[in-house]
Amino acid sequence: MKRKDFIKTLGLLPLTRAMTDLHTLNSLNESLPNTEKMPVLFLGHGSPMNAIEENEFVSRFRQLGKEVTKPKVILCVSAHWETRGTKVTAMQNPPTIHDFGGFPQALFDVQYPAPGSPELAKATKELITKTDVELDHHWGLDHGAWSVIKHMYPDADVPVIQLSLDYTKSPQYHFELAQQLEKLRYKGVLIVGSGNVVHNLRKVAWGKLNETYAWDWAQEANDKMKSFIMDGNYNALIDYHKQGSSFALSIPTPEHYLPLLYTLALKGKKEEVTLFNDKTVGGSISMMSLRIA
Repeated sequence: MKRKDFIKTLGLLPLTRAMTDLHTLNSLNESLPNTEKMPVLFLGHGSPMNAIEENEFVSRFRQLGKEVTKPKVILCVSAHWETRGTKVTAMQNPPTIHDFGGFPQALFDVQYPAPGSPELAKATKELITKTDVELDHHWGLDHGAWSVIKHMYPDADVPVIQLSLDYTKSPQYHFELAQQLEKLRYKGVLIVGSGNVVHNLRKVAWGKLNETYAWDWAQEANDKMKSFIMDGNYNALIDYHKQGSSFALSIPTPEHYLPLLYTLALKGKKEEVTLFNDKTVGGSISMMSLRIA
């Protein structure tokens, strides 16, 4: 390429980006009309048994469904869908996935027949420019999604899609990718991160799984996380691997922690964070959840 042609091409880059952004915005407006700004949630989902048991945590999820303006669609980032690359479910009728073992048949019998939203899947793919998002027709709704959403919307009358976690990427990458979802909050989309900020199954006190109980290191990490969240110190949360032994024990693998970053990345400057379900069960599973609005 000749030098003057190269310079001309560089000059066209901002215009090309602007045209791409305009196309994405027009496409989004066609598929999803404007609404009031929706909140963002992080839900500590805990044991799959929370899907069928009655306790204070699911009671709060149920109450939350009444407090939040009913969304047009839900986009869920669940700890239980890790992929190489980023995918979004794009089928009309996502199956209920029972991605666990060793539980009562009653849990496997649960179906959550919420429809999907191919329209939102396509809009999400277009909004995310940080990577190429694949439209997926094979996954569905795993228990990280349906075990909590079923309490908020028991009639399964709100469409749900899932966005996967790319296990090859850093926490900083996930935080920045999440920020690209902001426009969806003005389109009636409720974005839900589902995981647990403290989640170490190897350290669970199984005899106290149904009790409020925390190991010292789990309580220390949980308290530090709350402090970072409320102070807006998100860099410390992104760099969780630098926060000492209590964080290392609390986050032995990142998949249950990363959905928290997706939620925090979407906080506006004037929005407030409200914590709830702030208890630890079985020593090493924090149910701490939060709402941003």
